[in-house]
Amino acid sequence: MVAALLSDLFESHRAHLLSVAYRLTGSVSDAEDAVQESWLRLAGARQSEIEDLRAWLTTVVTRICLDRLRSAAARRENYVGQWLPEPVVTARTPSNAPDPLETVVRKQEYRFAALVVLDSLTPPQRVAFVLHDGLSVPFDEISDILGISADAARQLAVRARKAVAHMPAPVPDAEHEAAVQRFLTALSAGDVNAVAAALHPESVMIGDANGTTATAVNVLHGSDRIARFFLGLVRKYGLNEDSSPVYEFASVNGQLGLVVTGRPAEEGRAGYPTRIMGFTVRDGLVWGTYDLANPAKLGGVRLG
Repeated sequence: MVAALLSDLFESHRAHLLSVAYRLTGSVSDAEDAVQESWLRLAGARQSEIEDLRAWLTTVVTRICLDRLRSAAARRENYVGQWLPEPVVTARTPSNAPDPLETVVRKQEYRFAALVVLDSLTPPQRVAFVLHDGLSVPFDEISDILGISADAARQLAVRARKAVAHMPAPVPDAEHEAAVQRFLTALSAGDVNAVAAALHPESVMIGDANGTTATAVNVLHGSDRIARFFLGLVRKYGLNEDSSPVYEFASVNGQLGLVVTGRPAEEGRAGYPTRIMGFTVRDGLVWGTYDLANPAKLGGVRLG
């Protein structure tokens, strides 16, 4: 009976814990693993010493995520090309029984561009910012997690806040979708000038494949350069040659994106794995394009 009650109490906090862990790590798999590990720690803890279960679990998950962030930082040293967070990809029509992450990523602070910025922070900066600005956790509690003073934790959050301030503000879904559709229409027509016109003059493109397939190894800047890159991909893989669509629309962290269906190599035509395309819109134009082509980072695709 006690075990069943404890399990029910934990489940009542699962969605919250997943949202915290995903925002802290930018990884669906790490977030799910961290939440599962927090349950194991709860099961082995002295219940009489836990005054506030939600706060206790949040602290435990944060400590686990901090370890995983440090491990990820080490993995990046040998990573080929750019590193992007793992997207949560869902059907355009919300499911009747969405899982917790599908519900969470509809919020603006979980948009893909926001996670990209968080990925640029140091692990301590990320923890301080997410806990304080996102969850209103006091700095003295954050300092205990990070093993630093409260003033040092406050300074970490200040630096993180300055980085996040440069992120484009989220736009309404209708504006986002119109800009993405305009970009795709120009791309399908193969007109480099039209593609460039659909992109923001200060646009950026980030690819993440870890050497598994063709994408940009370095971050691309500027509408003309990005337009030529995408048209090059279209020509390389013959994406305009088939009568059937090679992609389907999906929600990538809550806003319109694409799932490009993978296919094997054929004579005279290169193959490619399934990839996810996410977008950020600014001033009515596509400002950020994200090409996620590393199969290891597609654990958050939930279209079934």
